[in-house]
This record gives sequence, structure tokens and C-alpha cells, in this order.
Amino acid sequence: MGASAGARSRAQEGAEDWPQDEARSEAQLEVAVVGAGAAGTWCAWRLAAETGARVTLYEKTPRVGTKILASGGSRCNLTTTLGPAGAAELFGVRGARFLKRAFGALSPADVRARFAELGVATEEAPLEKIFPSSGSAREVRDALETAARQTGVRVELTRGVVGLAPLPVELATQGVAAGAPDAVEVPAADADAQTRAAAAANAAKHAPSDAGTAGLKAEPNAHSRGRKQRRKKPRPPDRDPAGWRLELEGGARATADVVVLATGGKSYASTGTTGDGYGWLAGLGLELVEPKPALVPLLSPERWIHDLKGIALQNASVRLVDAGGKVLQERRRPLLFTHQGLSGPAAMDLSRIPAREGGRFTLRVDLVPDTSRDTLRDDLIALAGRPRAPRVLTLLTELLTERAGEVVPKRLVEALLTSLDIAPDATMQAVDKAARHRLVEALKGWDLPVDGDAGYPKAEVTSGGLALKEVDPGSCRVRGFGGLYVIGELLDLDGPIGGLNFQSAFATAELAATSIRCRTPC
Repeated sequence: MGASAGARSRAQEGAEDWPQDEARSEAQLEVAVVGAGAAGTWCAWRLAAETGARVTLYEKTPRVGTKILASGGSRCNLTTTLGPAGAAELFGVRGARFLKRAFGALSPADVRARFAELGVATEEAPLEKIFPSSGSAREVRDALETAARQTGVRVELTRGVVGLAPLPVELATQGVAAGAPDAVEVPAADADAQTRAAAAANAAKHAPSDAGTAGLKAEPNAHSRGRKQRRKKPRPPDRDPAGWRLELEGGARATADVVVLATGGKSYASTGTTGDGYGWLAGLGLELVEPKPALVPLLSPERWIHDLKGIALQNASVRLVDAGGKVLQERRRPLLFTHQGLSGPAAMDLSRIPAREGGRFTLRVDLVPDTSRDTLRDDLIALAGRPRAPRVLTLLTELLTERAGEVVPKRLVEALLTSLDIAPDATMQAVDKAARHRLVEALKGWDLPVDGDAGYPKAEVTSGGLALKEVDPGSCRVRGFGGLYVIGELLDLDGPIGGLNFQSAFATAELAATSIRCRTPC
């Protein structure tokens, strides 16, 4: 890509910025990694460890890995016990296809092995989770940061990148000050608007005409709901710039042969993930899928659901149902009632579609997923034969506790009975056949309405981002732009709770580092 010429121009422009003992070889590849989260720090470490490249890690906040510290209740669920294929398929059909190479390059078992090399012991936990044995997210963050620094990564904290532009080859030998293009700089207040506008423009540009939609079909997958499969169009040849110019906060400027964008999404903005990368990518003419919150608590309009706050169901199976009654997804994970609606892994895993589409949906809860309807009917009939006519509330609470394998609070059972117009104080003998049928159906499918989400402040990740078709799945290089890579949550990838999103961040970072290593002079 004209790296030598690019290095000359950078040396001419920025020689005064570098200490004399850090003078660079003309052949040394200069790599800028933007964003010191899980993906960016991993990528910088692996690049510095495996290549002769000079790696600079830019982070706008005062510390590395802030979001790592907040993850998993400060315990950091860093990967999964699942194999590569099983983990990838939880990202949906498109995501699994894209991640096949990445998870092949760095499997969940490989992540554990790498952390073991860094001195971080790990252990398995229920629901296919992997945590550091210490239970400390700080140990994970510190290990990554130390590995990066010890391998020679130059870590630039409170050094935010605000703009990005390719350097044309014809300017490489003239010095970038002689007329390089302006960097794509998007003020924070305008980033959301530009991202939405870019997503809408891309959708309009690629929308099929009425006459040409007969051969299109929707992909049967929740991650691609509402999208269309389109015929592939020939791509233009790569624009292979001489390098990249980065505009830094305060008016400073830096250049690099290769840029890796790992700025994350928009969840947990207090950690520094404020969607900066979306505006830069949109400014380069790349297609974005509009970012939305994911792994986010859901809101319910029903006061009786709010009144159940604090109750958790550990063994329930939960289905997401649309307004037409179609079951869209199902997860068997813990469910938590909150003062606003529903949370916990089950609700948050199913939040992607409601958050993207808006409107009303239903979480249909099977309280006893391991018990059949016929068994429940027999149980209710047997309970009706009990002597002394005990109350329905007492008997049903005992039955659910036995069948669900966990203590089910009377407060929840009372709300269930009330929703079915069955008096909690009635005797079981007073519950007629029709009411028993309603009760059995509710135990196997209790409908809890939801009509919104808690937004980015409560979202663990972001769905949407750079469209996967814009990225080579074998390298994470952006198609059409030599020397530009995108990894982690900035991509249109999001998986369920359980270490899957960290796995995606580490694996895409590893893949990009491996690809860049192949460009490095031996």
C-alpha cells in the first residue's frame, strides 16, 4: 500500500512529536488502534507481541478497559463454555456466518488459554459462563493492559480521536500538510443524526423497486428480522490509501499506515462508548445498520407486573411473541421482575427485536418447562381431592415450588390467579374444569406485556453498527479501504448474555491482528 512512502511523509510531518530514542525505521509499520476496551486492547497486545509494528492505542478516557471493569457485576464473564460453532450460532444466521473465521482463529477455549498465559485463572459457572477464578474484573483488565504495555504498545490515555481520513497515494511523497483531505470529524451532538441519516440513505439506496421484489425473501432469523437478501453487486476496486490521518482532541494530528477502529457502541456511555465510530464510518460512505440498545431491560405498562418487583424465576422458559401471536425467539434463562417491567438474562436476551422495532410485544413465560400439561391437569385434580379444602393459593404455591425446582413466592402465584379471575382464597374444589384449563395454560404460557426498553443507560451492548457486508470476515478489514479494520461492538454483531460479546470482541481483534501481521515486513 505504499507503506514506505507513507512512512517518509509521516516522518517529515511529525518528527518533532517523537523522542529521539523512539525514532522509527522507515519500513516499520505504524498501527493506530482507536479505543482501549476489550477488543482494542486485545488487538494492540497481539499486534505488538507478534509483529515488528509500532502500535499506538488511543483512549479518550483516563483508563484502559473501563467497560471491562463494569461487566458481569464487576466479575467479568469473559467467554463461554460453548464451542466455536455453538457460540457463533447465538449471533443469528448472518452473525454466525461472519464469525466462523474469527471463532476459528480464537475459540472460547483459546481465550481461556491466553488468559492463563497472562496469569489469569478461569472457572466455569452455570449457564455456560466463564469467569476469572478470582471473581475480579479488574484482574482481567489489568492483565490485558500489562500485556499490551510490556509488548511495547504506546498507550495514549485522555487522547481522544475526533476525526479520520485516508491519505491519497499521490500525496504520500509531498507531506500530508500539502493538501491532505479533511478528516471526518463529527461533533458528539451531531453523531446520532449523521448515523441515522446514513442508515436511512443506505436503506433507500439499496431498497428494491416494486417490480424487482418477487425473488426476495426474509431470512428466518431474529437477528435479520425485517431485512431482505439482495443480489450481490460487483464491488469497486479497493481504494488503497498511503495511510490514515487521525485528528485528535485539542487540534493535534497523527498518522498511521493501518487504523483499527474499536470504539464500541453506545451502551454505558459513562465508560466512554458514545458512538464515535459511527460518524467516521458514515463519512466514508459505508453502510450502517442503525444502532439500537440490546441486552436491555424491558418496560411493561402493567402495574401488577411492577408490583412483583424483586421476584426472580430461575428456571422459567420465556418466549418473545409479536402482536400477531408469532413466537420469535425463546430463551431458558432467569427472569427478574422490576419496578418498571422485566429484566434478567431471559428478558434482556430477548430485548433486541422490541428495542429495534418498538411497539407492543409479549413475554410468554412457561413456569414449569419440564412438566407437561397432562401432568399439571392430573396434579390439579389430585389437589382438589385434598381433605379440609385448602386454599388454591396455598396448594398452587406448593405445586409450583415442587415442579419448578425453586421456591415460587406466594405474591407471584396470587398475581397469576388474579389475572385468571380465580380467587386466591377459593378452595381447589371450587375451581371448575374451565378454570383449571385456564390455569394449566397460564402455567405453561403466562403472558407478560412489554412496550418499551430502558435505553442505552441500562443496555449492556448495542445492536446495529457497520453492516457486515462492508467487512471481510476473514480479516475484519473494511472492504474498499486498504489499511482500515473494524472490530468488536462497532460491527453489526450482538449476542446474548453469557460471555458471547466479549468472545466476539476478542476473536475479531485476534483476526484483525493476524491479518495485519501478514502485512508486516519480516
